[in-house]
Amino acid sequence: MNSIWFLLLLLLLPISIYADCSCEDSGNVDDNNKIQSLKLKLVAIASILVAGAFGVCVPLLGKKFESLRPESTVFLGVKFFASGVILATGFVHVLADANESLENPCLGDKSWGDFPLANFVAMVAAVVVMMVETAATSLFNRHSSKNGAEEHIGDEEKQEGHVHVHTHTSDGHAHAHIKDSNSSEGLLRHRIISQVLEMGILIHSVIIGISLGVSVSPKTIKPLIVAISFHQMFEGMGLGSCITEAKFKIRTIATMSIFFSVTTPIGIALGFGISNTYDENSHTALIVQGVLNAASAGILIYMALVDLLAMDFLKLKVQTSPKLQILAFMSLLFGLGCMSLLAIWA
Repeated sequence: MNSIWFLLLLLLLPISIYADCSCEDSGNVDDNNKIQSLKLKLVAIASILVAGAFGVCVPLLGKKFESLRPESTVFLGVKFFASGVILATGFVHVLADANESLENPCLGDKSWGDFPLANFVAMVAAVVVMMVETAATSLFNRHSSKNGAEEHIGDEEKQEGHVHVHTHTSDGHAHAHIKDSNSSEGLLRHRIISQVLEMGILIHSVIIGISLGVSVSPKTIKPLIVAISFHQMFEGMGLGSCITEAKFKIRTIATMSIFFSVTTPIGIALGFGISNTYDENSHTALIVQGVLNAASAGILIYMALVDLLAMDFLKLKVQTSPKLQILAFMSLLFGLGCMSLLAIWA
């Protein structure tokens, strides 16, 4: 599913932004240096690729390093830090970019007037994610209950004539089944969370990659390289934490990690390829970027608050340990602070 969404974005986003500009470019033409900017873009591709790969791989090293296993205190601290990064990304970076695009003066008299379209799209996206998660979990539970009932009937037929022994065995079987069902449900939830989270991250990654790729101002590109590199590394840590808990097969883990790592560099390459015809101030470009960023913000905010922070704070290990609670709060605030500070350079 992630692959389909990613390919659709790569195909549709560049095509949708070939439009005439309704507002003059405010950039300084004298500052444009295509040769120098090309060199910086190559540096950006390498830097962002390495940072993203490093970030997403850190939580995945739990199989080799005991301190990074999902049940460890270090991993829990990393996950709270990464959750703070994702939450700040949604509020401070992505939603702010969406509002900037959809309220840009170049759009003139917008059909939605003073209506906060970006916030509305973010809200709808968050609700849609909740619906998808609920429907998927409900479907899984119904399927598990049906299979459990069939197995119970089968046990009764096999144990017919042995009432006392069957009753004892059936109870034992039922308890085991319930335990396995809860474990499977939790695993399914982690897998849904990791896939939806990656989809939200990929949407924004394509956009910021294209934005950097079309820029021809070295003064603009230099701070973006640093900001986006740290951005990808921190986001990768959050995504890697979710992938680790989802316990995917090695092929799926590799696919999701590679897609995350290469999305922004591919976006930079696409931006460079269309830089001569792309107009970031065109009506179509502003609306498409604004809506996609708003949807991405809604997904990231919902995932961070509901699927990551709420679930982790309610874990018995955290609830019963004041020290872990302090560690969780400090890690969360540190993640929020680091990602918010990057907004100064982004």
